[in-house]
This record gives sequence, C-alpha cells and structure tokens, in this order.
Amino acid sequence: MKILLNPDAKVVKTIKDGLAKKDGYCPCRIARIEDNKCMCKEFRDQIADPEFEGFCHCRLYYKSLKE
Repeated sequence: MKILLNPDAKVVKTIKDGLAKKDGYCPCRIARIEDNKCMCKEFRDQIADPEFEGFCHCRLYYKSLKE
C-alpha cells in the first residue's frame, strides 16, 4: 500500500491553498471539526480498509494497493 499525492499539480495546489486558508481543515467540508482535519477521518477509515483503492474526498491523496 502507498499513499500518494494526486498527480495533477493544479489539484494539489488548489487543495493545499484551501487547507492553508482553513487551518488544515478540509476545504471541501464546511464543519471545522477534528474529523475534517487533513488527513480526514473518512480517508483514514478508507486507508484502514485493505480492499479500498482510490482518492480521498477532496482528491488530494490517493491510496494505491500496489507497493
């Protein structure tokens, strides 16, 4: 398993700019709660699923099942 940044540099920049403006909270979520702090709980739960492969909600990170 590997966690990678989105290969699209424009997406990465947009999301990282949003994270900076929201003090590390997911720019795709309204609520500023601990579960929405990047890396969000939703993606941490997806990472824990051995069958999951794909992007996090905001598409900043990608979980690859390949080593």
